[in-house]
Amino acid sequence: FAREGGFVRPGFDGQLDRLRELSDGGKAWITQYQAREIERTGIASLKVGFNRVFGFFLEVGRSHAERVPPDYVRKQTVKNAERYTTPELDERQRQVLGAEEEAVRREIELLDELRGFVAGERGRLDRASAILAILDVLVSLADVARRRGWVRPEISAGGELEIEAGRHPVLEEMLPAGTLVANDLALAARPPDGPPGADAAPAILLVTGPNMGGKSTFIRQAALVAVLAQAGSFVPAKRCRLGIVDRLFARIGAGDDLARGASTFLVEMSQTARILNRASGRSLVILDEVGRGTSTFDGLAIAQAVVEHLQGSIGCRTLFATHYLQLAELSRLPGVGNAQVLVRQHRDELVFLHQVVEGAADKSWGVHVARLAGVPAKVIERARDLLLALEADATAPAKPRRKPAAAEQKSLFE
Repeated sequence: FAREGGFVRPGFDGQLDRLRELSDGGKAWITQYQAREIERTGIASLKVGFNRVFGFFLEVGRSHAERVPPDYVRKQTVKNAERYTTPELDERQRQVLGAEEEAVRREIELLDELRGFVAGERGRLDRASAILAILDVLVSLADVARRRGWVRPEISAGGELEIEAGRHPVLEEMLPAGTLVANDLALAARPPDGPPGADAAPAILLVTGPNMGGKSTFIRQAALVAVLAQAGSFVPAKRCRLGIVDRLFARIGAGDDLARGASTFLVEMSQTARILNRASGRSLVILDEVGRGTSTFDGLAIAQAVVEHLQGSIGCRTLFATHYLQLAELSRLPGVGNAQVLVRQHRDELVFLHQVVEGAADKSWGVHVARLAGVPAKVIERARDLLLALEADATAPAKPRRKPAAAEQKSLFE
């Protein structure tokens, strides 16, 4: 934009202001010049004009032709008037034509001077901008904490994640006041070789329930609370105690990378692999629907194996949202617990309570959610019939593990 000019405000530089006034035609000068020529010639109707073809001119009506001074040079004849120029007007025209380019050059000079000055003060400006950025973040966090009633978290050296009446900070801002359901959460990292206490919180929580019930919201809000707490912010909860999280891992959503030949399931497995290979006992892991991109038995087998690895080899705090209700049986493993998102059926309608409680869901309610989404009634009725038939005939084949890790870690298919 520097080549076009116009970025220096009027009044900053006197030379630039004069050049701009010239490039605009020098309205003040023209007014004064016109007044002088009227006084000199006595022609009250004399006026100074401009057009792109002939430039500046003095226009005099033909009835006043005898009063035109001898130094006026005829330039153009128009209806009922003659147009003239003078050496002074020609000189002014030359100045105006060069003034625009000079103005742009002057602005570039001023910009270069400003750049040099700013570069010389870079250290001070960097320090000032860093301080302002920190203040901006702190003020923003303080403001939302005050408005939303957030609390100061307690940071510990342990491996717990305890949240009482936690809320999702983004949904809390978007939804009408009082409509967001708060939920509790208690996790405790557990070394694979460490003996659990009698009443210790689980390290891994399997979250089951219907679509739209709030599973993803629940696990994501736990991660957001952890991030806010370790960033030094208050958190959306009634109480929060958090052991330091060294890394936060999330596998959520579905997406492919066709340009690299990666299907949705391959992307899902790649993300899961990175988590399993990098997580430590102090990490926080949230997993949403691992194994859904392949066949039912393949997906269930992978999901169970992932939970067993997290439980037996890592022991980190994990929230695992799933529609594989069979995984609830893994609560027999030390450090694994169940939680469900409550839903109620009233006649033929589904009521989502968005409340997370202990225990495992016994239905997925997928057909009901499909009906809510607008799937044709004929399809819904057929799906219900097929579901009843599948549930009546479903039998899982027994497939013993090749190398059982422990007697208590039996496959769900056995």
